Amino acid sequence: MAKAYLVVTYRSIKDPEKWSAYAKLAVPAIQKEGGRFIVRGMPAKTYEKGMNERVVIVEFDSVQKAMAAHDSPEYAEALRALGDGADRDMRVVEGLA
Repeated sequence: MAKAYLVVTYRSIKDPEKWSAYAKLAVPAIQKEGGRFIVRGMPAKTYEKGMNERVVIVEFDSVQKAMAAHDSPEYAEALRALGDGADRDMRVVEGLA
């Protein structure tokens, strides 16, 4: 079974306090579901039309596990804490076998 990756790219963090409250809840919620953070930070360099904003990549054992983490009650609580505090893109991508 191919691994899966939750990929998050931020366009902006509008409210650092909301984002901080989200992060405190989101990290353990994702880890509880088997997520392993492999990237959390700012780009070292951007190319083409890349945005110099935060990037997060979390590895899971499967697409189903990544989706379960996102859909968990604990992560829903983190999303409520974030509210409109950030503008971002999130997707689940299946890895190569």
